[in-house]
Amino acid sequence: MKSAVIVFPAANCDRDAQTALTQMTGKAPHMVWHQDSELPDVDLVVLPGGFSYGDYLRCGAMANQSNIMGAIKTHADKGGAVLGICNGFQVLTEAGLLPGALMRNAGLKFLCKPVALTVEETQSSFTRKYDKGQEIHIPIAHGEGNYYADENTLDRLEGEGRVVFRYRDNPNGSARDIAGILNEKRNVLGLMPHPERVVDDALGGIDGRGIFQSLIEALS
Repeated sequence: MKSAVIVFPAANCDRDAQTALTQMTGKAPHMVWHQDSELPDVDLVVLPGGFSYGDYLRCGAMANQSNIMGAIKTHADKGGAVLGICNGFQVLTEAGLLPGALMRNAGLKFLCKPVALTVEETQSSFTRKYDKGQEIHIPIAHGEGNYYADENTLDRLEGEGRVVFRYRDNPNGSARDIAGILNEKRNVLGLMPHPERVVDDALGGIDGRGIFQSLIEALS
């Protein structure tokens, strides 16, 4: 599986994604600067977490104006896999690649801690190595992780099996406990928790491996 990680100004988790992908695939991903206009020939594009552009305006709004977003949209339109983690999820909603928006946490405080998730959907390239209903533990680190969408959109996400992860004890007020969703083609995943931070026992857990193992199996 060939991969790329997008490097945005102040997005401080690009190295985490690079390390996780290198460890899981045995190959270092391409590190693509946000102002590049083309992607290398890859199967997976990762939009990492962090605070692109210092989270000025809306989180992800300025990153969505980067040159590389046109190539990412083309990649997704052609069926290429895109994974948006935390700030990357926010960028994907700003870009219209995923529905809804990420608002301030319900408690108006930054949250940084491991959380319990339930795997809701295993029929995707991102989750096939998990079991439906499996409980996993992945850390969050965000101030704007409160997922919002109108009721019709939420019903459609539920009905089409596009809610992939759900919080067991909703930390941020997200509608219907949603922690991660797929697009209609099921090749774009956005989630607020950080799976790249739990792929090694030395870091306190390996529950994030399932996402990368699923992608390797699906895309290799």
